[in-house]
Amino acid sequence: MPAPESSEPSKRLELADVGEWKRVSPKYVLVEIVGTILNAVVVCGGASLLWLLLDQTWAMWVGIVVLVLSIINLIFEPRRVRSIGYLLRADDLLFRRGILFQRFVAVPYGRMQLIDITRGPVARWLGLADLKFVTAAATAGVSIPGLAEADAESLRDRLVELAESRRAGL
Repeated sequence: MPAPESSEPSKRLELADVGEWKRVSPKYVLVEIVGTILNAVVVCGGASLLWLLLDQTWAMWVGIVVLVLSIINLIFEPRRVRSIGYLLRADDLLFRRGILFQRFVAVPYGRMQLIDITRGPVARWLGLADLKFVTAAATAGVSIPGLAEADAESLRDRLVELAESRRAGL
């Protein structure tokens, strides 16, 4: 059995030889930060009410844990957003995301059944949108968040065109 070429620990899977990755808008960091802060305020507020009004000491600890985890999440948010990218290849769309737990998904154009654009309130205020794909496999749904609205619309139109030209029989 041949020995591995390198004894270095495994590196981040970049797939650099497949082309140039397109990244989501840097404004998407703000969308994620607002979502994290709102989530922390709601959970910590509820825990505080339980602790102060009903004398539930465990709720105080839940609030502290959620607050600490939210602060850690806020620290890593910019790096996590920078890890999101997509690449249009000849036969499929390649999507990546994640720092510690990396996810790479290839969605063949011919398997795309629905391409949807969604906009949340903060994303809409910043001029951003999410592009969601639905394929024949229910577990293979992909969402590219944080695209500029014009980019999301042009990418949707391009993908619909590619999907119609390469429609695979089901």
